Amino acid sequence: MDAKSQRIAKLEAENARLLEIIREQQRLIAQQADRIAQLEARIVRQEARIAQLEKNSNNSSKPPSSDIVKPPKPKPPRGKKRKRGGQPGHAKHERPQFTEDQIDERLDYELTDPEARGLRPLPGWHIVQQVTFSDKPLRIIEHCARRYLDPATGRIIISPLPPEVAQGGLLGADLSALVAYQKSACHMSYATIQQFWTDVFNLPLSRGYLVKVVQKASAALADPYTEAREAIARAERLGIDETGHKDNGDRYWTWCFRTDGLTVFHIDGSRGAQVLREVLGETFGGIIGCDYYSAYRAYMGSSGALVQFCLAHLIRDIRFLAEHGVPRAARWAEKLLASLKKLFDTLHRRSTLTEAGFARSMDRIRRAFLKTVRRPPSDAKARALAKRFRGGKARHYFTFLTTPNIEPTNNLTEQAIRHVVLDRRVTQGTRGDHGRRWCERAWTVVATCAQQGRSAFAFLYHAILAYFTGQPAPSLLPS
Repeated sequence: MDAKSQRIAKLEAENARLLEIIREQQRLIAQQADRIAQLEARIVRQEARIAQLEKNSNNSSKPPSSDIVKPPKPKPPRGKKRKRGGQPGHAKHERPQFTEDQIDERLDYELTDPEARGLRPLPGWHIVQQVTFSDKPLRIIEHCARRYLDPATGRIIISPLPPEVAQGGLLGADLSALVAYQKSACHMSYATIQQFWTDVFNLPLSRGYLVKVVQKASAALADPYTEAREAIARAERLGIDETGHKDNGDRYWTWCFRTDGLTVFHIDGSRGAQVLREVLGETFGGIIGCDYYSAYRAYMGSSGALVQFCLAHLIRDIRFLAEHGVPRAARWAEKLLASLKKLFDTLHRRSTLTEAGFARSMDRIRRAFLKTVRRPPSDAKARALAKRFRGGKARHYFTFLTTPNIEPTNNLTEQAIRHVVLDRRVTQGTRGDHGRRWCERAWTVVATCAQQGRSAFAFLYHAILAYFTGQPAPSLLPS
C-alpha cells in the first residue's frame, strides 16, 4: 500500500473514531435532556406546593382568619391514611323516600310469564324513585276579566282580577321569586337568567322585564330589611366588616353587620364612622368585633362601645412585617407570631384545661405578648404597630378573655361578606340607587336565611306574595 492509501485509511479510521465519539456524546446529551426535563417538572411541582403552603391573606384571596395556625389533626390509627367516602362504623346517610302522597305516578315492572316460570313473587318491591321534569314544566293560566259597559256614562268597567295576578303580570309570585333568587343567591347576570329561561322553560324574557321583576322583589323586601336593620342596633354582640362596591364606576362601600341569627348589609358612599352612627346610633350598648380600621376606632371613642379587635387581622399585619420588614423588625414580628400561636393553641385546647388553668395560661401569654409588642425596634412600621397597644387600647384585643361568648376573630362576618365579593365579580356592581337598595336587601335575606337554616327562596316567595296581595311581609328576625 502506497503512502497516499495509508493516509486515506488513517483518516477514515480517525473519522470513524470521531463519529463514535459524537454518537456517544449525543446519547449523553439526550439522557441529560431527559433528566433536566424530569427535574424541571419536579421543580414546578415543588414550587406549586410551596406557593400553596405559603398562601395567606396578603398574597391571595384567602381571608385573614385563614392565617391562624390551628392544631394539627389527629393522626389516623396505625398511621394509615383513611380512604375517601363513608368510614367503617359510621351510619350511612340516605335521603328519605318520598311519601305516597308525594308520588305522582307509579310504574310496576314484572317478569313475563316465561321469565317468571318457577319463581315465586315476593311481597316487597325493589323501588327506585326518580324525579323528572313534567312534559310542560310551566303552568300557563289565562285570567279573563269580563268587560262591562255603563250605558249611563259610557264607561267600560272591568271585573277586578285577584291582586296577585294584577300585580304580578306575566310571572306569578313563585316565578318572580325564582328570578329574584337567581339574581341574588345564584350570582346570575340578567343575560344568564335570560338564557336559562329560554333554554330550560322555552320562555324568552327581555332584560327590561327582568329588571322590573327584580325591582318588585326589592320593594317586597323593604319592610323586612328595615326591621332587620333596626334590630342590629340593639344587638349584644355585633361583627362588622366592609368591602368595596362599584356603582356606575363610582366607589361605594358594602358594610356587613352580623349578629346572632341576623346579617344585614348596607351600601354607602362613605367608609367613615358616620355610617356606624347612622346604622347603630350615637351610642351602642353591645360588643363590636372588627378590625383596626380608623372608622371603628373613631366610633368606639365617641360611642363608648366595647370592642374586640380581630386577632386574625393583627396576625396578617404582623406577618407582613415578618416577611417584608428589615431584619430587626422581622425578628420582632416572628416573636410576636410565636406568642399568638401559643395563644390560639391554648384556645383550641380549652376543653382539656380547667377554667383556672386556662385563665393562667392565657394571662401568661397575654403578658408576654404585650411585653414584646411594647418594645419595638427602631422601624417606622414596627413602631406604628406597637402604638396600637399603648394606654388602654391593648385591652380591646383581649376582650374575649374576660367577656363570655366573644370570639377573638371576626371570621363569621368575613364569611358572610364573601358572598358579596363573589357577586361583585360576576355582576360588576350596580347602576344606581335602585340597584344598591336591591343588593343590600337581597344579600341580607340570603345571608340571614343561611344563618337561620331557612330557605331563601321560600322567604322571597312569601315576601313577594305578601307585597302583591297587600299583606304584612314575613320577618327576618330569628324566632
